[in-house]
Amino acid sequence: MITYLLKSGLLLAVFYAVYKLLLENERMFRFNRVYLIGSLIFSLVIPLQLFSIASFFPSKIKTIQLDEIMIVSNQSILNKVSYNEILYFFLGAIYVLIATILLIRFAINVSSFFLKMKKNSVQFIDNQKLVLMKESILPHSFWNAIFISKEDFTNGKIPSELIAHEKAHLQEKHTLDILFVEFLQIVFWFNPMFVLFEKAIKLNHEFLADEAVNKQFDEVKSYQNLLLQFASNKHTVVLASTINYQITKKRLLMMTKEKSPIAMVLKVTSVTVVSFLLLIAFNSEATAQTSFNGKNSIGVNEKADVKQPQFPGGIEKFYMFVGQNFKMPKEFSKQKIDGKLFIEFMVEKDGSLSEFKIVKDLGYGAGEEAIRVLKLSPKWIPATENGQAVRVLYSLPITLQSEK
Repeated sequence: MITYLLKSGLLLAVFYAVYKLLLENERMFRFNRVYLIGSLIFSLVIPLQLFSIASFFPSKIKTIQLDEIMIVSNQSILNKVSYNEILYFFLGAIYVLIATILLIRFAINVSSFFLKMKKNSVQFIDNQKLVLMKESILPHSFWNAIFISKEDFTNGKIPSELIAHEKAHLQEKHTLDILFVEFLQIVFWFNPMFVLFEKAIKLNHEFLADEAVNKQFDEVKSYQNLLLQFASNKHTVVLASTINYQITKKRLLMMTKEKSPIAMVLKVTSVTVVSFLLLIAFNSEATAQTSFNGKNSIGVNEKADVKQPQFPGGIEKFYMFVGQNFKMPKEFSKQKIDGKLFIEFMVEKDGSLSEFKIVKDLGYGAGEEAIRVLKLSPKWIPATENGQAVRVLYSLPITLQSEK
């Protein structure tokens, strides 16, 4: 899980940096919208390695790398497993608590819009739903409705450009983007990249809505002056698209910025190349895709129905088994050596272990003791590929610390 979070976080950071450097200042707002949403999906899906492009290339031999076991002065740190379990429990509880609070807040914010529709009068103008609010508010939109002040609407104080702006948000289905990224923020509340992506998405929504207004009215200067009237009003509505969201110099400049087809093609090409390289880098074969260059071994690929070998009771039980049975060699303890040794072993088709190999030894019988312990192991549940048992090679690192 930690590896997945690190990979997805790194992908998000790279995609966001590419957006800020290459795309944000270009008038290709629809492409940018697809890019931003696509980056979120790409960054969350690719590290799962649900599919692989590695099948198009020659496969390499791989082994499953197990987590490190630490053994100190003839006793395994079994308590470490317990401490880790307690730590994981509390971290999990904190995660669930915060996510639950955010989910409740999200549900309240969403339901508030529908409550407003029920409690206030509704009118349809040009097939567009307008919710006439009793309080004084700036026009904003959510789902399929525009929320405006009833008093301002009755007195004709709401310019047509503002209604057109909010209508553009609804026609482009911008609410779906906001709800999507808000949901991701609930699940991944600990990752600040989603906040940055939401800001970029909302600002791009404003670029799109501004563009729609200027196409309809063709009065850029007048519209810019209208926006500046709302620049000092910092009130925004959560989850809603609103006219005064980030009225910055950049937003005003984007209305008059000339499109450069050549620059757009070059940047789109660059983004495509970067995305393809990231796909290759982050979607290499998973450790579960194990093959061994021995007799009767079968390579495991992601298109197959693959099940990894399982130690009876789970992998944590395997770590405990090794720790409980490992006896620090006397000569090793006398030398007061600290270090890490690596052992390889094969899980056969019948679940037995074989082909033990000391890849890196610390001497004084440490490697031989590790192999002795592995030979005591009960049979594993063997790996299968498309229902057929296959052999799988494992690499086990063991850190030894002699008593000082």
